[in-house]
Amino acid sequence: MLATFTPILVMFLIALFISVFTIGASALLGPRHDTRRKLEPYESGMEPIGPAIRRIPVKFYIVAMLFIIFDIEVIFFYPFALVFRALGGPGLLAMGVFFLVLLVGFAYEWKKGALRWE
Repeated sequence: MLATFTPILVMFLIALFISVFTIGASALLGPRHDTRRKLEPYESGMEPIGPAIRRIPVKFYIVAMLFIIFDIEVIFFYPFALVFRALGGPGLLAMGVFFLVLLVGFAYEWKKGALRWE
């Protein structure tokens, strides 16, 4: 059984070797002329204003969580819709529990105000 996965393991090891070799050779052989200008954060050619590391508002995380909830919903509901009749009652119950979990996440997002456009 494991012999069927040998080509995949060999391909993975070759890819790992090539990537490590390329990054290592670049670090060792590449030119290094670090100047103050090169070490500054890139701001579209403008002089940097303020620190390079800033706090990101929580609103972005909430919107990202909302996207993940809807993305997972679509990914799992589409195959379920294709085999709905074959699954029967237990499949419907399992998808009902899954939908309930997603509904709890959606209610949390709604409560936090992620659906309000500002």
